Amino acid sequence: MRFAKGHGTENDFVILPDPDGELELTEETVRLLCDRRAGLGGDGILRVVRTSARGEALLPAARTGERPEWFMDYRNADGSVAEMCGNGIRVFARYLLHAGLVSGDRFEIGTRDGAKQVTVEEDGQITIDMGRVEMQGSSSAKLARQVVHGAQISVGNPHLACEVSGPISGVDLSEPPVLDPEAFPEGANVEVYGHVGPGTLQMRVFERGSGETRSCGTGIVAAASAATPAGEGATWKVRVPGGECTVLLDASGARLRGPAVIVAEGETCLA
Repeated sequence: MRFAKGHGTENDFVILPDPDGELELTEETVRLLCDRRAGLGGDGILRVVRTSARGEALLPAARTGERPEWFMDYRNADGSVAEMCGNGIRVFARYLLHAGLVSGDRFEIGTRDGAKQVTVEEDGQITIDMGRVEMQGSSSAKLARQVVHGAQISVGNPHLACEVSGPISGVDLSEPPVLDPEAFPEGANVEVYGHVGPGTLQMRVFERGSGETRSCGTGIVAAASAATPAGEGATWKVRVPGGECTVLLDASGARLRGPAVIVAEGETCLA
């Protein structure tokens, strides 16, 4: 099995080129590949497959009205399927460029949350049009040593973004958060964030299906949205343990900008 490895602000992924959709990607295989001791190690899997090889319909592309050529089949490290991944799609875009599968500085990628527009910036960073962020009210979560309250948000996948007082380094994310099952029947990513300067947030995240990660792109968007007064636009720098991303919010939705790096390619016999 061919693979590549990449990361976006140290949220890392195993990339599996499978253009014709021939791989049998079981939960067990995903868990093994993502295992940091017995496998290649990663927060998730990005399977690179042509949309024509998939049996399920996709939402129309945002601008062209046509189906994108490439689909990001994203799996969490525990083998579960996820709707969207903000860092993962930047890494996916970087891999498409690296492998010569797309050209130019603007193209679209299919996801389970519909087609996402990609823009490659002059400085090499990648911007993803994340679409509209859905604010769904408020909820709470029990962490290992405290209860946190925050905004229930959909960024194509479910989030609970919680502003906390005091250093976010003191929040214990070592155990899976306990969520309201009525609010989050399929679980959610939980973000804790705080203001560290004008237009700047600091954030940590416990990702559904992966645990605490160094970064989460959709979580970064969720935290920025939670910190923005209703009806207003804003630009936020969001610092995570793995680096920094920029979120641009306006009436059309959210855009996420940040780095994406391919660090290795090779073959594995794990599967």
